[in-house]
Amino acid sequence: MGVRDVARNAYEEALPALLASAVGGLFAGAVLGGMQAELKAVEGLLVLVPALLATRGNVYGSLGARLASGLHQGIVEPYFDVDDERLRAAVAAAMANGLLACVFAAVVAYLVLLGLGRATAPLPVLVAIALVTGLLSGVVLTVAVVLVVFVGFRNGQNPDALVGPIVTTTGDVFGMLSLLAAVWIVAGVL
Repeated sequence: MGVRDVARNAYEEALPALLASAVGGLFAGAVLGGMQAELKAVEGLLVLVPALLATRGNVYGSLGARLASGLHQGIVEPYFDVDDERLRAAVAAAMANGLLACVFAAVVAYLVLLGLGRATAPLPVLVAIALVTGLLSGVVLTVAVVLVVFVGFRNGQNPDALVGPIVTTTGDVFGMLSLLAAVWIVAGVL
């Protein structure tokens, strides 16, 4: 197989996921654009948005990479089994890392805003919003990553080519929807 064939194969494999990622990013932007009341009600929330979205991609992208590597090495089977200790450990680690990253982002955002003399919501409010966002989006991302990696692998696709765009898209869309839901739940903004 020549270089041209390898490049064409890579594009054909990744292009649908990349197109879905672009559309998902636009949808997430539309959700953010519609959150004006929530952003005004919870001062400092806008500072959290990039940090929360970035942690979604980083944490769950790592989960997808771990699962893909396990599949390629033959130490993880390409189906969901509740008794699979490796799978349970990987999912638990991703959820724990995601929640810790959310708390860290909320604390840093609060401290930076205070240091700059900017208005900010109370720290417990920002932390609670970040935790609810992390939990809601984390559950969705875990399911999406496991499904995409396992189904893609079983269908002969390289899960490494699928994980990045799918995690980015799912993380952006459900991260914004989770943030909106978290503000409604924690701050009672409707």
